[in-house]
Amino acid sequence: QVQLVESGGGLVQPGGSLTLSCAASGSALLNTAMGWYRQTPTNERQWIGTATLGGPTTYSDSVKGRFDISTDNAKNTVYLQMNSPTPEDTAIYYCYLTNLGQNYWGQGTQVTVSS
Repeated sequence: QVQLVESGGGLVQPGGSLTLSCAASGSALLNTAMGWYRQTPTNERQWIGTATLGGPTTYSDSVKGRFDISTDNAKNTVYLQMNSPTPEDTAIYYCYLTNLGQNYWGQGTQVTVSS
């Protein structure tokens, strides 16, 4: 069983920065990719980006150049560094992991961008 635990959400001012973390645990963890989605207040699900093991990290156009995804493979952890967020980035952020062909999800963490 694979479990993902997210942390780091909260309130951030426009133009500030915030880092989310997502730690995975479980047996037979040979993840091939980790990344992030978000669900907006209007319930729109948006892909943010994916870090592929041994491959490039890709981003949606809406966050490219502002958000940065990094991983610590030894800790099975993925991070989302949010730089210069705007109120439009307000959402519930979910991390995911692809392991042996299956996708696993975190519980979600609320990020609110407001002054």
